[in-house]
Amino acid sequence: MSFNPNQDHSITLTAAAAMTKAYRDANPGARLGGFFGKDALIAILNQADCVGIKFYFAEDDNGDPSLVLVGAKANQDDMVTGLLADKLVPDPPGSSNPNSLNS
Repeated sequence: MSFNPNQDHSITLTAAAAMTKAYRDANPGARLGGFFGKDALIAILNQADCVGIKFYFAEDDNGDPSLVLVGAKANQDDMVTGLLADKLVPDPPGSSNPNSLNS
């Protein structure tokens, strides 16, 4: 099997809001999400043979949940010798104004 770089990952706001609410309800007080900057994402995607980004659930030095991002090849291999990203800006405290995804 191989990854489809053009796969449709779209979701409606209604469905996304229901999913994030279910997470908040099941994990009160937990980190809601995080932010990765455009430059880090583009740098990973611009690598030769990269068709997308995979993420791995991780834990930072403080024991808080995080993500590690890595480029992915069409054959589903992780591009572990390439660029990786971590150190997301946590939400909270990096929260946007209240909206249907975070409140």
